[in-house]
Amino acid sequence: MSYAIVFSSKTGNTRLLADTLRASLPQNECTYFGAPAPEALEAETLYIGFWTDKGTCDAATAGFLSKVSGKEVFLFGTAGFRGEPAYFESILSRVAQCLGQGNTLIGSFMCQGRMPMAVRERYEKMCSAPSSPGMPDPKKMLENFDRALQHPDAADLSHLTSAVTAGRKPV
Repeated sequence: MSYAIVFSSKTGNTRLLADTLRASLPQNECTYFGAPAPEALEAETLYIGFWTDKGTCDAATAGFLSKVSGKEVFLFGTAGFRGEPAYFESILSRVAQCLGQGNTLIGSFMCQGRMPMAVRERYEKMCSAPSSPGMPDPKKMLENFDRALQHPDAADLSHLTSAVTAGRKPV
């Protein structure tokens, strides 16, 4: 069964997940590895990775997903903001809605990923500004940022490999 690993990675987090997938799947079945491109659509199964932008996948991945039709799809991604499973599930749900017609979602995985230092600097500035109703606590955002620096970690990569193995049909 042929497969392609298609991913978009802004900070290297999703690239690390893609590299882990590539190492854990049969090498001789991989027909494509890289950024969203039409040639990836020739594979039977697509492992599609994204970074989170405003609660969903990045624009390059969204455009690619809309062209996917009649494939088995495994979605994987990273998000820096918040590290809760419920948040990850909501992102994965929105990303799955970007898929074209007739696809079978065979699995998914998300984990937290480190963010650029510019984000931390913005959070620090927010700590000294007056708080606004409905806005998250900037101190909690700083704590989350610091936790995210460790991800994806070895446990995340192990969970990804397990999730893929669970969704993969025996050869």
